[in-house]
Amino acid sequence: MKLIHGELMDIADHERAKTSANFFKTGKGEYGEGDVFLGIRNGELRRISKVHWDRVGFSVIEDLLRSKVHDERLVALLILVEKFERGDERLKKEVFDFYLENARLVNNWDLVDVSAWKIVGRWLIDRDREVLVRLARSDSLWERRMGIVSTFAFIREGDVDDALKISEMLLGDDEDLMHKAVGWMLREVGKKNREMLEGFLRENYDELPRTTLRYAIERFEEDLRKKWLKGRC
Repeated sequence: MKLIHGELMDIADHERAKTSANFFKTGKGEYGEGDVFLGIRNGELRRISKVHWDRVGFSVIEDLLRSKVHDERLVALLILVEKFERGDERLKKEVFDFYLENARLVNNWDLVDVSAWKIVGRWLIDRDREVLVRLARSDSLWERRMGIVSTFAFIREGDVDDALKISEMLLGDDEDLMHKAVGWMLREVGKKNREMLEGFLRENYDELPRTTLRYAIERFEEDLRKKWLKGRC
């Protein structure tokens, strides 16, 4: 961990860190309260993850995930993704299990978004997906986000059923970050199957948070978007 920490400190950008702290809502009472940023671009973090993916074990990754520094947690997750993508079935299973065991440490929306579908989703493509229901029912905002974002892996394969199932479960969620995540996945569903998306929207229109609807119909033609927003579809 000391080696990676040193590399990160060498490329820290304190001005960019201030911007990141504001963007990720680190103020008192906000979702990212207390999170610390080094201001490192994701491209640099990805480069570091590709160098170290086979050099560090799960104990080091766990130490990084426990860090208060956002960039360290992010590089840990990028290393996990590299291990999963490059590993054999045994290693993929180890990464999947480790990820879920430490899900509480994946505690910001970008951390979930760069890792959940690439690890949980991809592992579950040809396996039982009941774990997504458990995640979607979690008291943790971030685990619920994992539940829906993981379905992106299935959507990319043209399989939209679980995305719609989990989306329906989460329509009553109070968190704006969940409204955005569900809307994002619904938009992706529409890229693969517009008919199924429109059917879902019609069936659940009265329950759809406005943010979710806006995200879901983002790729629709302008006139059609206006009709949906006015409830005329």
